[in-house]
Amino acid sequence: MGASALPVIAFTLLWGIVLFLGVALPLFVPKGPNRGILQVLLVLTGFTCWLFWLCCYMAQMNPLIGPKLDNVTILVMAREWVRKKNIKDISILLSI
Repeated sequence: MGASALPVIAFTLLWGIVLFLGVALPLFVPKGPNRGILQVLLVLTGFTCWLFWLCCYMAQMNPLIGPKLDNVTILVMAREWVRKKNIKDISILLSI
């Protein structure tokens, strides 16, 4: 399973638009006491959502944690796979 650049580009553009709107839209709003807060809110929302999405996407590409199996379980699985696939040498499966 390889990583595709298309989702990264698409979601970077999506959250980049939110970030841009956070900077650009408040410029057209009349000055008020909450204008700066709105601008910071939209910029931080765009950046943090993009960062969260990127971390989740990358974690799915290269998971750090795999299943933890006992040696007995691994041997039983290898024996069953040998029966189903007609593999003659079980050491091939155990060397993986």
